[in-house]
Amino acid sequence: MRLPVLRGPFIAAVILTLAGLAGAQAAAPPPQPADGPGGAGDRKVAVTKRQLGRGTATTFAFYAAGDAPEAGRPVAILLHGWGVVNPQSYGGWIDHLARQGWLVVVPRFQDVNRTRPADAPGIAATLVKAALGELASDPAAKPDLGRVAMIGHLAGAPLAMDLAADAKARGLPVPKLIFAVTPGGIASGPKSRGIALGDLSAIDASTLIVTMVGDKDTRAADLAAKRLLREASAVPLERKLFVRALSDDHGFPALTATLAAPAGLDTAYDGGAIKPGPEPKDAGKDAPKPPPFRWSADMALTGEQQTLVSQINLARVDALDYLGFWKTFDLAATAAFGGSDAVALKNNPRLADMERWSDGWPVKRLAVETPRPTPAAQATTPAAAPAPRKR
Repeated sequence: MRLPVLRGPFIAAVILTLAGLAGAQAAAPPPQPADGPGGAGDRKVAVTKRQLGRGTATTFAFYAAGDAPEAGRPVAILLHGWGVVNPQSYGGWIDHLARQGWLVVVPRFQDVNRTRPADAPGIAATLVKAALGELASDPAAKPDLGRVAMIGHLAGAPLAMDLAADAKARGLPVPKLIFAVTPGGIASGPKSRGIALGDLSAIDASTLIVTMVGDKDTRAADLAAKRLLREASAVPLERKLFVRALSDDHGFPALTATLAAPAGLDTAYDGGAIKPGPEPKDAGKDAPKPPPFRWSADMALTGEQQTLVSQINLARVDALDYLGFWKTFDLAATAAFGGSDAVALKNNPRLADMERWSDGWPVKRLAVETPRPTPAAQATTPAAAPAPRKR
């Protein structure tokens, strides 16, 4: 019997139908917990959104409405990736933190295509210091400067390390936790594009440092993450942790741990919709005029940076966010503020667990490592006694 010839449109319709059935039958990712590390928090509370400063040199502040607890709110200073200046790109994470009781401070340290990377640390430090000073008089914000954590994404990660190293000199609170996610944008030399690392050995030895990357686009982020841990040489190994999120396509939608994975769009945190407060009548009278603008090539976003910014601005919240990045930060902050260390954090069974797909299959767990000692540190360690020869 001669089989009928299948035409192109018919074949396409069959493929689309089968794909739709496969998607409908695929396992769903685990939902966000209602509370606890990575949890949704109090969904009924309103979130206050403030813009401090004027023009492009502004800082956004987010916190739950109503009076703060008597002890004040822990402070999360979120340092954005290069070119990712609208807080809505991290809106999912900001919303999670605010509903968990944090005061979230997001300095816009970059005017896109008009700011040199070399100037970013000074701009960020100035903005954070001014914002914390202004928020200190707000009874609903009430920053607790004894519980400060810095979150840095991409170029924001080395920036967080620089601010922590210079905190005392710049009059900033010393962070108890640095959480550097998919770090990048580090200058390779004094004349190269990127954030120049300062003397990271000046970071306080009591700081807990966690670097976290994904398993996609790994090489550059891995090298940067391990470099940040290594150069913070005053911080002992038991206060450092390297974490890797693993992609998982067992169900639909798949979980893909890219450089953009820590972002999660929430338009409720659109910076353009947050208006600054009234400016004091005498403001600006004695303020020094800024120096004349001079353009340089390192101000402009490269083609790769533009592509990455586009990916970040389209990123959606998924299980890698609330069970990976958010939960890891929450547990790390609890450890840092409670006087614990990275060893205890690593041994916490909740840290690596990513729960299960809807069909019961486990989501790939986080890979958690203690950094290896540097060769210099190994040289100071007494050599092990040689094994006896066999006779």
